[in-house]
Amino acid sequence: MTRREKVLAYLENHALSIPQGVTTSEISEAIGVLRPNVSKELNQLVREGRIAKTKGRPVRYYVNHAAEAGESKLQQKPNIGFAGYARIRDQRIKEDTANRNETDVFKHMIGSRGSLKNQVEQAKAALLYPPHGLNTLIIGATGSGKTYFASKMYRFALDKKIISKKGFTTFNCADYAHNPQLLMSHLFGYVKGAFTGASTDKDGLIQEADGGMLFLDEVHRLPPEGQEMIFYFMDHGTYSRLGETAKVHHADVRLVFATTEDPKSSLLQTFVRRIPIIIQLPDFNQRSAHEKLQLLEQLLTLEANRIHKNIRLGEDVVQALLGSVTYGNIGQLKSNIQLICAQGFLNSMHNKNEISLQFSQLPPNIKDGLSNLANNRQELGNLSRLLEPTMVIKPDAERGLPDIDSYELPYNLYEIIVDKAALLKEEGLDQSAISNFIMTDINLHLKSFYRQGKIEKTDGGLSEIVDQDIIDLTKRIQQMLQERENYPVRDNFIYAMSLHISSFIKRIQSGKPLRTMSTDLISMVHDYPTELKIAERVKNLIQDHYHFPIPESEVYYIAILLVSLKSEPKAGKVGIVVAAHGNSTASSMVQVVSQLLSVDNIAAYDMPLEMSPKIALDGIASQVKNIDQGNGVLLLVDMGSLSTFSNKLTEKTNIHVRTIDMVTTAMVLEAARKTALIDSDLETVYRELREFDGYSRTVEKVQKKKEYVRKISDQREKAIIAICSTGEGTARRIKDLLDKILVDNLIDDITVITVSVVSMSEQIARIQQNYQIVAATGIVRPQIAAPFVSLENLLQGGGERFVSLIEEINNHAAREAEDLEHSELLTKETSQNYLEQYFTFINPVKIAGVLWDYCDFIQQRSKYKMSNGFKVNLIMHLAGALERYLTRSEMSVDEQRLSGVRNETLYPIIKQANEILNKTLNIKLSDAEVFYIIELFNTEKEKMIHKNN
Repeated sequence: MTRREKVLAYLENHALSIPQGVTTSEISEAIGVLRPNVSKELNQLVREGRIAKTKGRPVRYYVNHAAEAGESKLQQKPNIGFAGYARIRDQRIKEDTANRNETDVFKHMIGSRGSLKNQVEQAKAALLYPPHGLNTLIIGATGSGKTYFASKMYRFALDKKIISKKGFTTFNCADYAHNPQLLMSHLFGYVKGAFTGASTDKDGLIQEADGGMLFLDEVHRLPPEGQEMIFYFMDHGTYSRLGETAKVHHADVRLVFATTEDPKSSLLQTFVRRIPIIIQLPDFNQRSAHEKLQLLEQLLTLEANRIHKNIRLGEDVVQALLGSVTYGNIGQLKSNIQLICAQGFLNSMHNKNEISLQFSQLPPNIKDGLSNLANNRQELGNLSRLLEPTMVIKPDAERGLPDIDSYELPYNLYEIIVDKAALLKEEGLDQSAISNFIMTDINLHLKSFYRQGKIEKTDGGLSEIVDQDIIDLTKRIQQMLQERENYPVRDNFIYAMSLHISSFIKRIQSGKPLRTMSTDLISMVHDYPTELKIAERVKNLIQDHYHFPIPESEVYYIAILLVSLKSEPKAGKVGIVVAAHGNSTASSMVQVVSQLLSVDNIAAYDMPLEMSPKIALDGIASQVKNIDQGNGVLLLVDMGSLSTFSNKLTEKTNIHVRTIDMVTTAMVLEAARKTALIDSDLETVYRELREFDGYSRTVEKVQKKKEYVRKISDQREKAIIAICSTGEGTARRIKDLLDKILVDNLIDDITVITVSVVSMSEQIARIQQNYQIVAATGIVRPQIAAPFVSLENLLQGGGERFVSLIEEINNHAAREAEDLEHSELLTKETSQNYLEQYFTFINPVKIAGVLWDYCDFIQQRSKYKMSNGFKVNLIMHLAGALERYLTRSEMSVDEQRLSGVRNETLYPIIKQANEILNKTLNIKLSDAEVFYIIELFNTEKEKMIHKNN
């Protein structure tokens, strides 16, 4: 059946059920043909007299029975006549229009009969549920339309008279997430004196929304106490303002929440249980090809309405736009459409009737959408069947403007273009200069707005890596560039410049030699005199802020950075592949970096512990090929066989690969930053990353650490002892951890020595002959006058906790070290995290629960009450025993000691517990391993006796 036949058949089939006629959009959605194509066929059928259309808006089409049947048709209904039929039809049109506007605002929402059908039914059920409806949570990725869907719920509730008050109150919890008190005051209001600055009483949004609907977006950013206050309000309909103790307020509010996160992990379960309706919105890539085209057409129609011109675009532009949606869903599509329509408008200002969008004029990131789409052949095929070579979008009052939309620009972009073009033309600029200037301005407008609209990232996570003082300084630099220099920068300026300054300060503090400048670098920078001039001013700002001289060489590197941050990312960058052991170690690091920096040259490869190196090599080779842009690939790995892959990967892929091991998130950030610089090459990036020391926190903090190191004065060398049950296995891992922490914190004169609990006193006595023991860590506190941190707290606290230990050495704060042993309770999940971090050949997911049960079995049979600290020590020891079994490197002990331990009360219980391991894991531990487990218990008993005495 042809397209024309489909349109006519639909009209004939619905001639009796919908005598008032149907709109173009209804036919398009019903028969699966794009609206412009349906409109074309309808107009042709009207010209031929086969169908008729109503006057006014919206235009409706119906079968012209008079033309088909002539007078004989009218004679069958002599009491009505054609005029009477027309009057009845027009009356039904009015009634139907009134009913449609009153009852079903969802009907014309794209996807209401497809991907959103169930979601629409859920929304209606929630609103209509007696007596006061049900609270609703909308879940969806950024830009998927959560606010738009909630606004449709509000219109439905208003039309059905479910709510009594006009008013759709919206609040984004993320806007005040850094200040919970301010957030709560906005929601619930406050009384005078509730906090500093509260000079009068003020109602909150809940009172403002009384009788209407309150929409809380990003609800996962509500602090726990805020969630508790909200669910108390849901239960009782009452609340108190901040600072109010006695008075209670009442409000009747329909609550709709939205989040981008998994509610099970991001919200209190007591909060989630009070929300019976959870609506999951699909991502853009989960929509059908027909819905994607409808969304594209609708968004293009909005732009056509604004500029009052037709918009013409080819099939390749349509495919590029749809393929360019990679992270922001409908919000990203809208941003991209606005950008290219603005560019098309600028290029077609001389044409009063139409703008043309050409593929050759698209920005590179949108052009890439065509190749992205080509990788999905099925989707490309589905779209191709619906597309014609050219699409023309006309202004359409029927579609109007959107109801409520988070991503709706608060200004008319096209008016800005007209005004600025006229101004620049008066100043004598040619058309090319005008276009470049205005498109830069448009990019800043759109990026600024969509950053506020939550499509772009915020700099909150940066403060975890860089000191806030550096971030504040960078913001001053950015302000200076934009206001005084009128210098456009890319949206990731704060991240890149903050990391650059932090890395530079760390290099100065560590006493490392300054970077030298090559003649090529000097020559290249002199091609950018504007950036060189501005870089000098940036240097002065940094110098004045930190009160130490900045070398001239740094001006050149800042200039290079400015050029890179002004330009769009260019092809040919060094690629980065992060590979690490574990199920998500590499992915997690890459995710953090991708959120902080706008990079397109990084990929992750996770290597589960059971994966063979050969499979890993093939997988990493595939990632190297995918990420290579012709300038080589930097492979960042954690340890083991991964660090030996460089040459094999180069042979396998014909791509130059360099490898750096001991990867950290900070190193990945620095690699992404360095490879984003113009003209970066693999060898330079590799060489500089080998010298990377991490990011600076504050000058004062580092200087204090150096002073602490100097204060620890003794003729003997300084040592920290790491105590484990055997002095091997786990103890070696503790040593590696401590060595890394010491290096990271500029402490280079302390040696880490491992000690076994067996004959511990004798070993420590020998160590003390040559070393001053300044601290201890491990499974048991030794009887020495030095601060001690238990193993579990060292693992929990990481580097910062250990730096605190070094400070305790100088402050003699033994009491605080004692308190560290009683920190938060351990769970199976946390023990799994420890095992994941410190063991290679065992699967933490499988054994964490088994080892936890092992501890519980011994505790129940022996009536021995284990502290959580001892339990984690035992689990770590057992994990070491399992690895020794798997690697055929089990411990040994002489027969005399073994015969002694067989008389211990615990011996038969440990043997029974070992049967759990045998049955569950098919691993049988030797008597030597049993000996060390019992020694572990005996040491713990002695520790408790000493403590009680």
